[in-house]
Amino acid sequence: MEEANTHNNGRNRRSTCAKKSQMMRESGDRAHEMAVFSRVLTEGSFSAAARSLGLAPSAVSRIIARLEARLGVRLLVRTTRALAPTPEGEAYHRAAARILDDIDDLEQTLADQASPRGRLRVSATVAHGRMHILPLLPDFLALYPGILVDISLTDAVVDLVEERADVAIRVGLLPDSPLMARKLGESGRTVVASPAYLACRGTPGAPEDLLSHNCIGFNFRRAQRGWPFVRDGVPFELAVRGNVEANNGDTVRRLAIDGVGVARVGTFHIAQDMAEGRLVPLLEDFNPGDREPFHALYIGGRTAPKRVRVFLDFLTERLR
Repeated sequence: MEEANTHNNGRNRRSTCAKKSQMMRESGDRAHEMAVFSRVLTEGSFSAAARSLGLAPSAVSRIIARLEARLGVRLLVRTTRALAPTPEGEAYHRAAARILDDIDDLEQTLADQASPRGRLRVSATVAHGRMHILPLLPDFLALYPGILVDISLTDAVVDLVEERADVAIRVGLLPDSPLMARKLGESGRTVVASPAYLACRGTPGAPEDLLSHNCIGFNFRRAQRGWPFVRDGVPFELAVRGNVEANNGDTVRRLAIDGVGVARVGTFHIAQDMAEGRLVPLLEDFNPGDREPFHALYIGGRTAPKRVRVFLDFLTERLR
């Protein structure tokens, strides 16, 4: 009797294991079907989807036929130009996209728990990136060898979604947006000129003296048209003029060093130049003390990949 029960228990366990194995295969098959169906809609045909997935067109056709047979509805119709989803196909595609995204997020979260890795796309302004971000990368890469840093330096405003950037480091006030922002620091602004320029044109003693000087400007739209100053606690703007403009602070700094004119730029650009005598600060008694913040923008908040979070933590610690 005990032998019979043992035999039956063993058979039941094998049956249960077989059912679980079948369920796991079906679950995997369904995820694969969702991926194939979504790719067909994205690519517009079975053959294009097959090429992108590395499958034969007949295999893609069989997968879609099997999916439609199991669901008992038609998901795709062929038009004169391409395949189009039926209403049921549209609903299935929306649900499949959510499920596949959830699977990707889960796998990324589990992978991140072990060690941050993968490509980290970073966009920074030319001057701030060159002076403050690039020097930090060797230490960051030594701490996280599994991360590949893909950095682009540009003063153009980068769309994180369109450019697929993970982090964009921006200088100045931020417009309203759905992006998350981490403040990294801030800098003042200083009016400067080279010793050679001042020897030739004289040193301004008051802001109004700048009206007879060549002032280097920016060629992009700014919140303030003129240069701000303060006198006896009262702020005011001065509409300065010059014969050269540039689209970034690094170029303005270079022009000032070369003796082209007077510039007003972020102090972080020129701190070393002032310390080493290449540029001379001017009109400091009239400096309004306005500050220029630095932020790291990113998508996702707490759901951001670990490679992004550790990079933000690293920058915050080092730059502050």
